[in-house]
Amino acid sequence: MNISGAAGTDRHVDAVMAGPGGVMTDQVGVITGDLTVRTVLGADRHTAHVTVQYTGAEEWYTLTGSPAPVPDEDLTAYHQNLLDRIRDGGATEAT
Repeated sequence: MNISGAAGTDRHVDAVMAGPGGVMTDQVGVITGDLTVRTVLGADRHTAHVTVQYTGAEEWYTLTGSPAPVPDEDLTAYHQNLLDRIRDGGATEAT
């Protein structure tokens, strides 16, 4: 469900199944299950703002550690790496 998946975009949104331990959010702690992850490049072009929600829900939660540095200003690679870490679980954070 990648809404803006092309390289060079400033926003990515994807569905992912969180692995054991889920992801850590600032507002409600750990969430698990079918999640939607939204990664948005900050105005400084060096950080990413990451929010997550239960897929189909209305509430978005800040992923702990967000905003996080984006290596080499490559948001696509950062987002893909984040999705992989979420699939692995372990209370994933943005950094």
